[in-house]
Amino acid sequence: PHLTPALVLSQSPSILETKNSLDLLEILGNLTYEDGNLTYEDGNQTLPAYDEAAHYDAAPCHNQYCAFFQRLAPAFLAGACAAAALATGMLLVALVKWPHAWGWPQSRALVAQLAMGTGLFAAALPAVAAGIGYGWRLGRGLCKLTHLLWHWSLFAQGLLVGTSSCSTVWCRWDPRSRRLAVALWVGALVLATPAALASGTAEVTNTNCLRRSVDVLSPTYLVYLTLCLGLFLLLPAALPVATLAVPRLREGWEPGVCVSWLFFGLWVPYGLGLAVDFLLHTQLLQPTCGTFQHFDFVLGACEGLGVLHACLGPAALLAAGLA
Repeated sequence: PHLTPALVLSQSPSILETKNSLDLLEILGNLTYEDGNLTYEDGNQTLPAYDEAAHYDAAPCHNQYCAFFQRLAPAFLAGACAAAALATGMLLVALVKWPHAWGWPQSRALVAQLAMGTGLFAAALPAVAAGIGYGWRLGRGLCKLTHLLWHWSLFAQGLLVGTSSCSTVWCRWDPRSRRLAVALWVGALVLATPAALASGTAEVTNTNCLRRSVDVLSPTYLVYLTLCLGLFLLLPAALPVATLAVPRLREGWEPGVCVSWLFFGLWVPYGLGLAVDFLLHTQLLQPTCGTFQHFDFVLGACEGLGVLHACLGPAALLAAGLA
């Protein structure tokens, strides 16, 4: 389970799909690992082992992350949504009242689009928080739409930051920049589509909206993972290298670029976590019992850090413009 609309209540889809999985939290609290099978401590029923458990070198292995996540995530997401709405609202008011406060590299056209991106992201948070706390009651279609909006905003913001770091196109709002804006937002929507296709709902004790309702090696999920790693890891690594390698970019570099790069700074740890998560699911990394017990906490914390961009980003842009 992680802090996104992709509420995965177990590290293995097989547990979600097991007809005998009646009470997930009870199961997770009472599982031990013995001889390649997961067994209830207080019963005789045996379930197939997690894929990751095939090479555990210690037992029993307890993962208590689901209970922690369901207790903490709704309040965290609700607070992040309120803070994001406040910060984005203040930024939009400042853009109207002081339109010339932002110049290169944080031009008004760029700041307005980044504010729209954080607004889209924050708009998905109430449904996600309610779905985690009370079960997803909005249906499979709205689950996929939530994932689409969530990732559309992320891809759009990443592309905006990338283009603003490599050119002065956003310094003025002219036909060229308008065409680029349309292409960028349409492209971000296309890139977000695999996230919607890979998501879905599943019944445990409540209906839950899952980030991944397909196999980890399915083409849809692999495309989604590749795009996320490109946004959260490859693009942040490429921008500083390009700035240092290309004299024109290096000469035009300004300290204000770091304000928009805050987006990448908050999401890079989650990108690394996604990569490790994939390696664990495919057993390219051999997990230990400790990995099973603690990795979800690490990945959840990384995603929670990324969620904070919705409030910290607008606040940083507001401070940069009014400084």
